[in-house]
Amino acid sequence: MLQPVGVGHKTLADYTHLVGRPLCEEVRSLAEGLEGLKVLHLSATAFGGGVSELLYSVVPLMRDVGIDAHWQVIIGREEFFNATKLLHNALQGNPLDLSPPEWRVWEEYNEMNAEMLQGGWDVIVVHDPQPAAMRRHAVDKARNWVWRCHIDLSAPHPPTIDRLVPIVSEYDAFLFHIPDYVPGALNGAGDSVNIVPPAIDPLSPKNMALSPEDAAFVCDQFGVDVDRPLMCQVSRFDPWKDPIGVIDAYRIVHEELPEVQLALVGSMAADDPEGWQFFNSTLEHAQGDPDIKIFNNLSNVGAIEVNAFQSQADVMIQKSTREGFGLTVSEALWKGRPFIGGDVGGIPLQIEDGASGFLVSSPEECADRTLQILRDPGLGKHLGRTGKEYVRTHFLTPRLLRDWLGIFRRLG
Repeated sequence: MLQPVGVGHKTLADYTHLVGRPLCEEVRSLAEGLEGLKVLHLSATAFGGGVSELLYSVVPLMRDVGIDAHWQVIIGREEFFNATKLLHNALQGNPLDLSPPEWRVWEEYNEMNAEMLQGGWDVIVVHDPQPAAMRRHAVDKARNWVWRCHIDLSAPHPPTIDRLVPIVSEYDAFLFHIPDYVPGALNGAGDSVNIVPPAIDPLSPKNMALSPEDAAFVCDQFGVDVDRPLMCQVSRFDPWKDPIGVIDAYRIVHEELPEVQLALVGSMAADDPEGWQFFNSTLEHAQGDPDIKIFNNLSNVGAIEVNAFQSQADVMIQKSTREGFGLTVSEALWKGRPFIGGDVGGIPLQIEDGASGFLVSSPEECADRTLQILRDPGLGKHLGRTGKEYVRTHFLTPRLLRDWLGIFRRLG
């Protein structure tokens, strides 16, 4: 049996004051007739990334409206996750395909996990490419199979996507964040292709309201001077997230505003073997600057601490060069913080440039926008208020639950 993941209890009614009664009533209406539907989510890891954050919220809410929802994690060793990291990078545009032995490792682990998977499900939702080949080895264990892609497929390495598409095209339905991520070979799949952006949980420890005093206290414990301006990026330590570029932007800002500080806050995921290597590269690029604070989840930075850094920051950044969606964008906006993001992937879906944040394509642009915000506090407050309202209406968990229920109803 695959490893089950335990989730807490959540109630849709608790979100009514945030998203409004009409949406909650729509969700309840869609759930009618789906009571007892057996749904299994499969993912590569239970911590350290956006997929796990989404599932910790949406699985208990599915249960609250009557879905018999579960979450299990596949089994893999270093050789498997090395191969899947290459797969992930190639699908996001890195021009390096897996070698034949690496493809075999990926297939073998998918087959092994498929054998361990117990059957009897109405719907199995497979998240991302790591377990994507499981369906062909276990098709009879669910009535419907859904592939949920969370990564940026706008410019994949052709040999890699050509190898993957025939495998995932066997699924009954597909979910992508934005239309640009749908592979050309799936354009004729009609109603099977669904465009469903992710969402954040406003009641989770990472996103619940913190008082300014509590946020400042937490940041102070990590050596941040809460009386000086703070730039902050929260993300994995991954080349696509470009923490190196954020440091370069900080240095430009620092030349004009020497009091500025930078916090890079990230998590180390079980399915990301390159994480420590790039974490160390980021430390090296910081060159011991005492005003660059670099933290991860193994240095006591958990959900509450991330919340505090996001709530305390004068400027939040996500300067990705590829980004499937970027939950940290909506997280920062939900806290009313002025935001600067890379003009890539799912980030522009969350930001209206100049109205609720700024989109940039270089460290120089990032630095220029940061200086603009730091020098005009009124601008920062306006961006934060506008961004928070946009997230409230588009990117909170009950809306994602509604979209899932609609898909389950269409699958029949």
